Amino acid sequence: MNKETIIVDGLTKQFKNILAVKNISFKIGKGKIIGLLGPNGCGKSTTIGMMLGLIKPSSGTVIINGQNIEQNRTDLLEKMNFISPYVELPKKLTVEENLKVYGRLYGVKNLKDKISDLMEKLNLLDFKSRKTGELSSGQKNRVSLAKALINDPEILFLDEPTASLDPDVGDYIRGFIEDYASNKGATILLASHNMNEVERLCYEVLMMKNGEIIDKGKCDDLINKHGRKNLEEVFLKLVRE
Repeated sequence: MNKETIIVDGLTKQFKNILAVKNISFKIGKGKIIGLLGPNGCGKSTTIGMMLGLIKPSSGTVIINGQNIEQNRTDLLEKMNFISPYVELPKKLTVEENLKVYGRLYGVKNLKDKISDLMEKLNLLDFKSRKTGELSSGQKNRVSLAKALINDPEILFLDEPTASLDPDVGDYIRGFIEDYASNKGATILLASHNMNEVERLCYEVLMMKNGEIIDKGKCDDLINKHGRKNLEEVFLKLVRE
């Protein structure tokens, strides 16, 4: 049985005269949290978009659970979900209404109980009847995470999941993600600018620059390899070279 949940092979994306992602390949094992690091504009979000089947690659393949995402997107998306700062929830719907809509889209059973559970765990109960457009950035992030977990996904793509959160709330959410991955055996790709977050959560890290993966490995191995004190120093060294 294949232990790799995700296999990315030769993935490339050309937007007219811009080569956004250049022939990248990597694998993510079942139940692993892998970090995707890189400066803004390096191709992280485009990569995630292709892995979700939302952006058509110019070349290369994304295989998830042994199936090509382009050919089996509908079946695979039932087992996947994501959070992204670039995708907003409908602003005129309340928090509870948003979760109901997405729950129905995924065919979630016992939806009312599932929503209540997520709202309690993510501290959303106090503003469940408020329109999403009226929420703070941090509150919207928590609602987006609840949306991302509504279908108990086996595979999660998290793009800056703790951006705009207070330090204590961010710490709680990191613990929540850790527990979810551990309890569900979920496979997670985490794109983040928070190096402490990545060091805490991720089994391995992929470093991107100018659409390419320029280094990868376990956090401690990368720190030792580059002779730095922490992952942030490694990141700064690589993006400035």
